[in-house]
Amino acid sequence: MPSRPDVSDHARRRTVSLVTLGCARNEVDSEELAARLAAGGWELAAEGEDASVVMVNTCGFIQAAKQESIDELLGAAESGAKVAAVGCLAERYGHELADALPEAEILSFDDYGNIVGRLDDILAGQHRTAHTPRDRRTLLPISPVERTAAAEAARASAPADLPPGVAPASGPRTLRRRLSDSVVAPLKIASGCDRRCSFCAIPSFRGAFASRRPPELLAEAEWLASQGVRELFLVSENSTSYGKDLGDLRLLETVLPELAAVPGIERVRVSYLQPAELRPGLIEVIAGTPGVAPYFDLSFQHASGPVLRSMRRFGDRPRFLDLLDRIRALAPEAGVRSNFIVGFPGESAHDLEELEQFLSSARLDAIGVFGYSDEDGTEAESLPGHLDEAEVARRVEEVADLAEELMAQRGADRVGQTVEVLIEEKLADGQYEGRSAHQAPEVDGTTTVRSGRELTSGQIVRATVTGSDGVDLTATTDELAGLSPASSQPSSQADRR
Repeated sequence: MPSRPDVSDHARRRTVSLVTLGCARNEVDSEELAARLAAGGWELAAEGEDASVVMVNTCGFIQAAKQESIDELLGAAESGAKVAAVGCLAERYGHELADALPEAEILSFDDYGNIVGRLDDILAGQHRTAHTPRDRRTLLPISPVERTAAAEAARASAPADLPPGVAPASGPRTLRRRLSDSVVAPLKIASGCDRRCSFCAIPSFRGAFASRRPPELLAEAEWLASQGVRELFLVSENSTSYGKDLGDLRLLETVLPELAAVPGIERVRVSYLQPAELRPGLIEVIAGTPGVAPYFDLSFQHASGPVLRSMRRFGDRPRFLDLLDRIRALAPEAGVRSNFIVGFPGESAHDLEELEQFLSSARLDAIGVFGYSDEDGTEAESLPGHLDEAEVARRVEEVADLAEELMAQRGADRVGQTVEVLIEEKLADGQYEGRSAHQAPEVDGTTTVRSGRELTSGQIVRATVTGSDGVDLTATTDELAGLSPASSQPSSQADRR
């Protein structure tokens, strides 16, 4: 008579390693997937540990990100584990990716709600035909009634230490299980995008714009604070659209102060603002609300009017400079970052000069420069005036060199300023690594603080900038009193109310 399977061995085999690529929105999706899996009895493998299934949350934004995702999937397959691909690349290409990578099971956003069952099937060796990609812009965002039903179902099945939420069509919105102990965490305020930029395919696979309701955001913020988070990084495909599908385009102006007032949260930062949609009231709230970082992540993409029109975007160099003047009139030392596409079809030498003149005048803290490449299914694919790849590369190098010089100048301009630094890590010899208010996680550099007293992760201190190296700063607290979360001005919760 055959022996019964060892229960402990079965539990050990139901282990999953989560690999997250791409943006902070993917980080949130991974934490939600992790929560669903843990609630379903799957064990999450720590980094470096073997797992029976490796799930790669892929990025499908630009060619380099796609290749990184494919390389990660191939590497996981070589480890001997079963492999599942989720995320944007998996959603966007479906059958095509499955044909190219038979080693991996390709899952859709629609599989997220039953991710436990999907991974159980994969572990059991059951192969499912990959989904056929569809244009998710044609799908309506989840209705208020469906939101309520989803939230109630989530509450009924959620572990006690995880927050409730909802589930829009483009991804999971129920639970989170933190995958790091960082004092900074992304908080997704919306999913999808209703804009139709000619170079961007994201709306086609992320779907229509769907805002999360404020009570859901506040509940998740409170839970994140209970997990040791001190800075919330608000993420979405377009944060300036938040609330429009809920009937209140100014809802972000209301929600930001409420999030900043959550006990334990010391700083709230907003990402991805559309310049054409940046309202005066929103500028005032970001620039002047205690606990909200005066930080503007502005999606300029270019500064030449004709190129921006071809991109199906709005603005030009004078309008963008005027916007920056209005921001700095309220917050002179506000942090500003942006990304730019160089070599867009039809970009002339004059257009490139317009961009470079804008960069030279804008005093941006962080600048990302990307060379244009065709994205499948976008309008820009068929535009006339495509530039030779070598010319695009030459222009990228030219603009990137200018950007490096300008960012270094901007960093040097901050020497002598007093900054508020969120301490994230202890280094050696009385030094600590953190980020000033103008520095977003991972993309905008760091501030190394030297202090004669012990500092702790999650603490906010005032420091004087003593030096710079590109976007990175050095600072000291030696001549200033430190501001802890319990006593800071204006960072403490007690003094915000």
